[in-house]
Amino acid sequence: MAYNKAISSSDPQAIEKLTEKLEGCKALQESMKAVNAYFRSHGTCRGAPGLTDVQAAKLDVRVERAPSYDKQPYPSWELQNNSAEIRRLTQRIGLITQEREVGFKGWEFAGGHAEANTDMNRLQLFFDERPSAEQCAALKSHGFKWAPSQGAWQRQLNDNAVYAAGRLDFVKPTDGRSVREHQPKAPARDTEAR
Repeated sequence: MAYNKAISSSDPQAIEKLTEKLEGCKALQESMKAVNAYFRSHGTCRGAPGLTDVQAAKLDVRVERAPSYDKQPYPSWELQNNSAEIRRLTQRIGLITQEREVGFKGWEFAGGHAEANTDMNRLQLFFDERPSAEQCAALKSHGFKWAPSQGAWQRQLNDNAVYAAGRLDFVKPTDGRSVREHQPKAPARDTEAR
């Protein structure tokens, strides 16, 4: 049985799980840098803080077998990959936080209404009458699925769902505004923070 360790943005504890993963990556980065620095000073990993003798011996063997351009316990590519993961996690936490702060809003359309169900993390389209076969085909082609338990056509609540709904003429808001115009605006990002 395969175990999926992916953290879905729709998970209510996604931010906590991602933050925990980020802290682990940061600790690993500091540990790898410290072991590499110890190796440069002593020529061996034995006695490096935080390593058992068995781990140190494995790292020493790893260095012996490494190519001449990367003779260190943790090669530069490993440090770079972990650093990239730290940046990716930080960015993802920021995006999920912003998405949750801004939120999504529903709207009325001719023959029904759209609802942003944040508890289920779904954009739901409720119709007063059963949609035509063409409308059902269009909903399916835009990623919406019929959920009998909800009595609605739905898909995961995110920017892509709002964009997809905006492309369906029969669910356009009755007030003349676009689907995007019904959504709250995200605060402008600080360009100096980059």
